[in-house]
Amino acid sequence: MKTIDIDIETYSEASLPDVGVYRYAADPSFEILLLSYAVDGGEVVCLDLTQQKLPQWLIDALQDESVLKIAHNAQFERVCLSEYIGFDGYLPPEQWYCTMVHAMELGLPASLGQLAKALQLDVQKDTAGKGLIRYFSIPCKPTKVNGGRTRNLPEHDPEKWEQYKSYNIQDVVVEMDIYHRLLKAPVEQSEWKLWYLDQRINDRGVKLDLQLVSNAIRITEQENARHLEKMVELTGLENPNSVAQLKDWLASHGVQVDSLAKAKVDDLIEDPNTKPLVKEVLILRQLTSNSSVKKYDKMKEIAHPTDERARGVLQFSGASTTQRWAGRLIQVQNLPRNYMSDLDAVRGMVKDGDDLSLVFEDVGDVLKQLLRTALVPDKKYFVISDYSAIEARVLAWFAGEDWVLDVFRGHGKIYEATAAQMYNIPIEQVDSEMRQKGKVATLALGYQGSVGALKAMGALKMGIKEHELQGIVDSWREANSNIKQFWYDLQDAVMTCIRTRQPQRVGDKLKIYRKSGFLFIELPSGRALSYPKPHITQGKFGDVPAYMGERLTVIDTYGGKLVENVVQATARDILANGLLKVSDAGFDIVFHVHDEVVIESDIENVDQLNALLADNPDWCKDLPLGAEGFSAKYYQKD
Repeated sequence: MKTIDIDIETYSEASLPDVGVYRYAADPSFEILLLSYAVDGGEVVCLDLTQQKLPQWLIDALQDESVLKIAHNAQFERVCLSEYIGFDGYLPPEQWYCTMVHAMELGLPASLGQLAKALQLDVQKDTAGKGLIRYFSIPCKPTKVNGGRTRNLPEHDPEKWEQYKSYNIQDVVVEMDIYHRLLKAPVEQSEWKLWYLDQRINDRGVKLDLQLVSNAIRITEQENARHLEKMVELTGLENPNSVAQLKDWLASHGVQVDSLAKAKVDDLIEDPNTKPLVKEVLILRQLTSNSSVKKYDKMKEIAHPTDERARGVLQFSGASTTQRWAGRLIQVQNLPRNYMSDLDAVRGMVKDGDDLSLVFEDVGDVLKQLLRTALVPDKKYFVISDYSAIEARVLAWFAGEDWVLDVFRGHGKIYEATAAQMYNIPIEQVDSEMRQKGKVATLALGYQGSVGALKAMGALKMGIKEHELQGIVDSWREANSNIKQFWYDLQDAVMTCIRTRQPQRVGDKLKIYRKSGFLFIELPSGRALSYPKPHITQGKFGDVPAYMGERLTVIDTYGGKLVENVVQATARDILANGLLKVSDAGFDIVFHVHDEVVIESDIENVDQLNALLADNPDWCKDLPLGAEGFSAKYYQKD
């Protein structure tokens, strides 16, 4: 036996989309209903585990390092089977192969059904499966018709149960076909090594301070009740949280709105023409609908019952095209920043259950800033380090913008240096207003952005006048002429490759070629970005490259976007190199966020972590890298 293709159907009272596979499988109600398998690509066999036990030979094979286990979204099968057979910890990811990861690395859809369509397989996923999953795999509502039961068992509909078995078998058949099709465009072994590390990090998880979480939830509920009571008093509405009721009330006060989205409400609050009563009601609405603090509920929901750790918060290759990691569940990539100087004291108040409204006017904002601090180390410290201005460095490195690289090799004041270049003055003459313009230009314009990009980056809120924006764009592009040229060179090379099917090069760092229905941009790391079904289409300003997106829709692109893909993917590869070095050095990584790595440690080894991250990969020895870090008793921004 060399391989086993596996697919399972399960039951749990926990909601898989809401809590993730680790908490789902740890629920006392969890069980595996069906397991279909094929040994060495042979006949698919379905085991009804409501009627029989898992055979010992299969339990042994699951733990045999010489047997490759193949599944689509293998993390699900691996974690569920670990719980089911009582494995100590989780089955080693090194023994698994995931067709979903392979597909995502190629820019193909993650879902099995969409992937089968994208690959135009002869055998497709059974679309009736969703109904069968709803019937057998999740709790049902008690009704008079079903006798008040909360779960459907095989005996409640034997015909549907037989259909469920067929569906489970069909999934394995489709997965086997996908496996063989994807092997025609193999993923580098270095990427599988990185996926193994990713799975180990997800298996480890990060500990949650559930006392802080529970108190934050209670305080939020109290504050929302207080704000709602005040809104009822001010509006006379039965339910001011009702969008329809509140819209009608606003209309009666001279404010016509088609949406109560946060951005729209913020604009109304800031509008000097908004009446004081309306403004007060809208402020209260924002206070009661703070989506950030709802993350506390998610933390409590996903905490593992045995050790209070949040697992599965990272998705390998979750960002299509670049294959950067994406956040899941509590979304560590998107936690609000903290800026309170007395963070520790305020955190202590919440843990002690104190009434924050006696001290703070905006309790929701306080709790929002404390979200990061709910993640705590199991050891003495978190040691946190991140790459400094990694995208600006990588962009300049690709484009050969030497003055930018020289800044990073020297004083590192990129915003001041950018302003000096834009205004053609010595850096010593750059004042705070010029620095602000240099900063927003650096952050907004590197990927062919223009006035709109400056606005999206908050240029107007920074005090920059609208009539100044085009001048900033023009000055930045003149100062960074090599980056500007890089946009056009990359787009031209991609379009030439699509048209002629001949490999192209951009400088000495990028190779572009077509193979097996994909366009690839090979990065200096050796990894290649993948664009399925490449072609040329008509864009707003003429012909542009296009490809098939993960939702099977056509996506057109352009030079700046392609440059963004290349830069962000390369920054991801630098982070990946750092993660492997940190792990090989014996450190316990609990999670990472774009350009930041978090480990738990009994010593404050900040310098060592910084050094490991800033140690250049062999393929970019001339790229100036820098990493800065600190230690803390809980997660925070320094």
